[in-house]
Amino acid sequence: MKLQYIFTLLMLFSSVKCLFSQSSFPFYGASIEPGTKQHFTIPIQEGTTTTSIPITVFHGIEKGPVLGITAGVHGYEYPPILAGQRLIKSINPKLLKGTVILVQIASLGSFTKRSPFTNPLDNKNLNRVFPGDAKGTISEKIADFITTNVIAKSDFFLDAHAGDAPEDLTSYAAYYSNTSMPEVSEKGRAMAASLLFDHIIVFKTDGKNYVKKDESSLYCSAEAFKRGIPSVDIECGKLGGVEESLVNKIEKGVLNMLLYLNMTTISLTKAEQKDAFLYIDQRYSEESKHNGIFYPNKKSGDYVKKGMKIGEITDYFGRTLETIYAKHSGLILLILGTPPINKGDTIVVIGDVSK
Repeated sequence: MKLQYIFTLLMLFSSVKCLFSQSSFPFYGASIEPGTKQHFTIPIQEGTTTTSIPITVFHGIEKGPVLGITAGVHGYEYPPILAGQRLIKSINPKLLKGTVILVQIASLGSFTKRSPFTNPLDNKNLNRVFPGDAKGTISEKIADFITTNVIAKSDFFLDAHAGDAPEDLTSYAAYYSNTSMPEVSEKGRAMAASLLFDHIIVFKTDGKNYVKKDESSLYCSAEAFKRGIPSVDIECGKLGGVEESLVNKIEKGVLNMLLYLNMTTISLTKAEQKDAFLYIDQRYSEESKHNGIFYPNKKSGDYVKKGMKIGEITDYFGRTLETIYAKHSGLILLILGTPPINKGDTIVVIGDVSK
């Protein structure tokens, strides 16, 4: 009877172990063992032009979903990149359920050359060429690799950004929403909330070409959402600078989202929750009609009323070309924060907070 009892316990233990046991995770020809992390340097070449993508894969000790994260899609946006460097240490694969694929710097050419918006290796904006092209330019090949090897493997997806060199930006989280995908949209909303930002932007995609099957998605996280993957963005940081508090905020938000997604074995720790958010589902932008110098009267985070003066554009001799007034009331999410201005540049983005 005693032997039978011991045998039953052993069988039960074996069953539980099998239930939670984790197999290795295949990535770029390697097999990553449970409870370990591995760094990859992915070579990308187009003709004689070469670059690489640094990626870290954390493979958990237990089974769970795959979370894809991209930082440095714009290489001049530093806070998410530095937060990714910290996540190398703060994500412990021995306490992880599932897998995290972290693209440390998607546009390394932009990062190393300190190039805002575009990759100087082909002068293309990486966040405008998804899903990419395996036979295209450097940026298109980068997008193709991320689409094929990160996004396509993911159950959840996060793309982290900041205000680029001239952009004075209010920090926020964002998620994609479409009435044809209510469950995916709601999961994205909850993920955005778990990132612990005060402001949440709703990317309403009904009728948008970039989520149609026969159209290019253009944006990194839009490609994930288009595939039915709950997708969120972070925008945290401004003017191409690095603030310690904002790097910490991104790292903390990602770790809290891992807790919300139940991707950690730290059973005594629960995801933090905020009591309230300011949701913004309508944004208005204004573009410059002139080349010259911009003098802002407002900054990101300011509330403005329709008709309020936002700034002034002069020519290179100080003569006023145009006074810029708010065409809508709301919160300034982004405003041009450096003097040079060109025709077609975005001067300001205002979020509607009337609802």
